[in-house]
Amino acid sequence: MYKLFDIKDRVIVITGGTGVLGASMVEYLAAHGAKVAVLARNEEKGNALIEKVKAEGGDAMFLQTNVSDEEVLRKNAEDIVAKYGKIDVLINGAGGNMPGATIGPKNTVFDLKIDDFRKVVDLNLMGTVIPSIVFAKYMVDEKKGNIINITSASAIRPLTRVAGYGAAKAAVSNFTKYMAGELATKFGEDFRVNAICPGFFITEQNRTLLTNSDGSYTDRGNTIIGHTPFRRFGNPEDLLGTLHYLASDASKFVTGTVAIVDGGFDSFSI
Repeated sequence: MYKLFDIKDRVIVITGGTGVLGASMVEYLAAHGAKVAVLARNEEKGNALIEKVKAEGGDAMFLQTNVSDEEVLRKNAEDIVAKYGKIDVLINGAGGNMPGATIGPKNTVFDLKIDDFRKVVDLNLMGTVIPSIVFAKYMVDEKKGNIINITSASAIRPLTRVAGYGAAKAAVSNFTKYMAGELATKFGEDFRVNAICPGFFITEQNRTLLTNSDGSYTDRGNTIIGHTPFRRFGNPEDLLGTLHYLASDASKFVTGTVAIVDGGFDSFSI
């Protein structure tokens, strides 16, 4: 009997695991029997999330990290292997934006703050590259591994305002495909690298950009909804089916793909 979607006892590491989307992933994976290692900066949020998971019968641990620091990530990996014995899946969920790397309606490209642009690229791109390399080494030792990156609607086609974030996430999509070929050709068919491309989900990062204080949509929020056939923003749980598929053996012949979960945003025109 096939157990294509069974992820019980798989050790899954997720960076950025305390955010709105990341926390939803953590709770879901733990509820389905995975052992989840949550990596993030905010220790208070991380510990609270772990307590919630354990109260629901799940198995999880929290480690404070910096996805741009190779030494910190190596120590994280050592601690995870010390507790769980292996690393099966890495979800690169850490990311973010900065005002200086965006271009507002009243600004032009000449108003970009290059240092902020660099920081956004460092967080989103290098914050995917470095963990991938660090944790893939442990996967190679086990002769199998699975990496799931998180890109963005801004990676597929350039969106207004998010210049730095879009450039970084586009690079993450490219790196996903590169690593898929690199790991499989050098280490075998038991290594997979894919990405999930969320459309528009309301998170703490973009809430004020998309919604007003009374809950109504801003002009940008309305523009996005007008270009989304489902006519709504995504809910965190909308990502979980795709995540489960990519984390399980159901996708064992799938690598180098970017799975779009966007309510039709990318496919819609006028």
